[in-house]
Amino acid sequence: MSTRTADAVIVGAGVLGAAVASHLARSGHRVLVLERGAPGREGSGTTAGNLHMQAVHTRRPGQIVPLDSARFLPLQRAASDRWETLEEELETSVELRRTGGFTVAETEEQCRELRDKHGWEAAAGIRTEILDGDAARTALPLLGPTVAAATWCDLDGYANPLKVTPAYLDSAARHGGRTVAFAPVRRITRTGDGWRVAAGHGATELVVDTPVVVDVAGPWLAEIAALAGIALRMTPVAIQMHATVRSPATMSHLVQHIGEGLSVKQVTAGNLLIGGGWPALGMDLDGRSPTSLGSLVGNVALAVRILPFIRDLRLLRMWAGPLAATPDEMPVIGEVPGAPGFYVAGGTYAFSFAPLWGETLRCLIEGKPPPVDVSDLGPDRLMGRWDQEHHGPEQEDHQDRRSKRC
Repeated sequence: MSTRTADAVIVGAGVLGAAVASHLARSGHRVLVLERGAPGREGSGTTAGNLHMQAVHTRRPGQIVPLDSARFLPLQRAASDRWETLEEELETSVELRRTGGFTVAETEEQCRELRDKHGWEAAAGIRTEILDGDAARTALPLLGPTVAAATWCDLDGYANPLKVTPAYLDSAARHGGRTVAFAPVRRITRTGDGWRVAAGHGATELVVDTPVVVDVAGPWLAEIAALAGIALRMTPVAIQMHATVRSPATMSHLVQHIGEGLSVKQVTAGNLLIGGGWPALGMDLDGRSPTSLGSLVGNVALAVRILPFIRDLRLLRMWAGPLAATPDEMPVIGEVPGAPGFYVAGGTYAFSFAPLWGETLRCLIEGKPPPVDVSDLGPDRLMGRWDQEHHGPEQEDHQDRRSKRC
């Protein structure tokens, strides 16, 4: 068995791992990406590919702790700028579409949320416009009669997740980066000032010495960190997506709901993708998570209420994908305290943030100021008994019930 060296070992070949690999390789670092299965086929391959640039709904179905929309927005603004130039940087098309989006409200409370978020968006430099129900239906006649108000943002859009991750990995490869698929990481040990990473097994075991390990393993982030003796509190879940049959081009915009779990768009192939974070029947980190009939009915019924034309479309398929959520529903990114050279990144909306997180991690690894302030998003807040310190025993019970329900 021979031991190789690399400037950085990235664990996970999803969209975050691929983005980090591209940024580091383009900066001259020798990069090795290790993936337990096929690249981009777990959470990054099952996501809707939405680019959420206006404020998102704070709770997906079954979610206990709301995310902090106001804190998200400066990150969304910075991510939006980087998506704008991504295809040029990667030298290929990823089916990027910036066609704008509507976030709708149905109740007075939800309308107040729209007004609140409009103020936060303005402060973050994100252009949005508030429309009453009639004005929203004039702008998008497909909207149903229950829509009482909406905000419009021309920055919203989507990209094809099955093209984004390979494009990043190809970019890394053009600059000397290497990706090894079907090489699950087995051991991570401290060796002086660096790390030794062992992946695969038997005659195919690969051992690499490196000063930097980047853990972007999605729902397996905590498991990989544990191999290095690092305890991180994560709360991964499996969420569901639904796709209709192909139909003629009907809707070019992304439609979301401010108070309930819903996102709908029509992709280039003609299918409508319906999501919003509804939970799958269970979470299976060793295989494929089973889908939920209840989430199918609830998600599609909500979509039909907001966009009645969907009622006439036949459902083609549904699937579940893992989501690397944190207990506080905020992203995690940064170097692990007490473990020099060990970096982590993950959390919700990782697809939208991928270009930003790739650049941010490169800056942190190189000791340069990151493009955005992430000091409050570091892994230190997830170490130890996070639930007891921040939410108390009752919250832990809620989280446990949610994990059973999902």
